[in-house]
Amino acid sequence: MKITILDGYTVNPGDNPWTELEKLGELTVYDRTDQNQIVERSINAEIIMTNKTVITENIISSLPNLKYIVVLATGYNAVNINAATACGITVSNIPSYSPPSVAQHVFAMLLGFANQVSLHDHAVKNGEWAAQNDFCFWKTALFELKDKKIGIVGFGDIGQKVGIIANAFGMEVMAYAPRPKSTPDYSPFKFCSREELFRESDVVSLHCPLTDDNKGFIDKALISSMKSTAIIINTARGPLINEKDLAEALTNRVIAGAALDVVENEPMLPGNPLAGAPNLIITPHIAWATLEARSRLSAIAVQNVTAFQNGSPINVVNNL
Repeated sequence: MKITILDGYTVNPGDNPWTELEKLGELTVYDRTDQNQIVERSINAEIIMTNKTVITENIISSLPNLKYIVVLATGYNAVNINAATACGITVSNIPSYSPPSVAQHVFAMLLGFANQVSLHDHAVKNGEWAAQNDFCFWKTALFELKDKKIGIVGFGDIGQKVGIIANAFGMEVMAYAPRPKSTPDYSPFKFCSREELFRESDVVSLHCPLTDDNKGFIDKALISSMKSTAIIINTARGPLINEKDLAEALTNRVIAGAALDVVENEPMLPGNPLAGAPNLIITPHIAWATLEARSRLSAIAVQNVTAFQNGSPINVVNNL
């Protein structure tokens, strides 16, 4: 089978080879693909793989040989699922490859606020410690995670992993999920409404998929219901947050801070309203990008293609 990867660079910039996938068919890999190049590059492919390159209805209808789409990510909003289904094309994603890495990144950012390591590292290197009369100094208030409340929006694999780590820090865990799973075996923990979660949490961490219903749901009204000492962390999808409203809230000290690994338009545009906002940590969508996670992603992609070729596709996200 002919297999085309449209945007393979972020999964394999040189340290995560496609060796096993090459055994399954005639493989063509593009580091990046513009929207106007997709049809030309995929016209003969029976399988295409995409990470963030958008596969629209028009593109799907222009690829007569296409039988299978693999989204090289957990979220699959880059593919028009309804159009694929209407054309009888199976779509699979890559679940469960990233929870350890994403959860680790959540706490790297949260601890950035709690302990301000970078701020004090720079201060020491700038000579501020040497100029002190005391054996220590701190430039801003520091705080413990113990006994703080963390609200987790979306309680799938990643959200559950964040909850386990939060519990290990002694935090009280709250979660909102439209279809709650079984309650974890640690405490304190509770499922609650989205409104209660935002009202009561000291930290809110987002781990839900992006849908038409929740786009921009973190807006001025919801942020205004939060504690003034609260922090928002987003390692899910940028459009979950109304960026203008968040920038305004940070500027006016409505909440204490935010940490984002994702924004609405990526890479981040120069005019993004968050660019100059105070008390904000932004990283360039790297929570998923450890080598270990990317290696798991590649291995699951191979499993997806193998299962499809054997007539029993796995990790399918559309109903044919």
